[in-house]
Amino acid sequence: MADEGHDMVVHVRNPGRLSGGVGIARWKGVLVGDLAREDEIRDVARQAAEFGRFDSVIHNAGTMDVRDVVTVNVVAPYLLTALMDKPERIVCLSSSMHRTGSTDLGRWSSGTASYDDSKLWVTALAQAFASPWDGTVSHAVDPGWVPTRMGGPGAPDDLIAGHRTQVWLAGHADVVPGTGGYWYHRQT
Repeated sequence: MADEGHDMVVHVRNPGRLSGGVGIARWKGVLVGDLAREDEIRDVARQAAEFGRFDSVIHNAGTMDVRDVVTVNVVAPYLLTALMDKPERIVCLSSSMHRTGSTDLGRWSSGTASYDDSKLWVTALAQAFASPWDGTVSHAVDPGWVPTRMGGPGAPDDLIAGHRTQVWLAGHADVVPGTGGYWYHRQT
């Protein structure tokens, strides 16, 4: 999106990773915080508020670590959305693994929630965001099993196609359905 001229504010957990190949100069700002810690989620929302209302927010952070799976994958998107000025568009990253997730929220409180559960819950959260606010649309995206640090080098799906759907949903108003969609490679 930065390559298309959009002002981008990105989030990192570890600022040491900013010294990689992509320069900070291409972004309007960088938010720093560990989304596994509620106090830092709140601080990330405070940092975001310094930039004003966002056109789009992509809730892309995720983990498979059982200790942090609910906080990072579900609580962080919920709290950030609740604490920030409502954007025009919200995109929540899901996974096809949501299909085997449980609706039993007791798994959350007992500490037995799985990655699959968290992706079912964040998909439901994206759907809940789709209706309450005039002027805000929300969608869930399954990027596919892509070769990232989490997906592993042998993941069979296309990394580029995975993020193109997020970019498309975040930057275009001509999406059908206009809100509440579940997307995989620009298909509902």
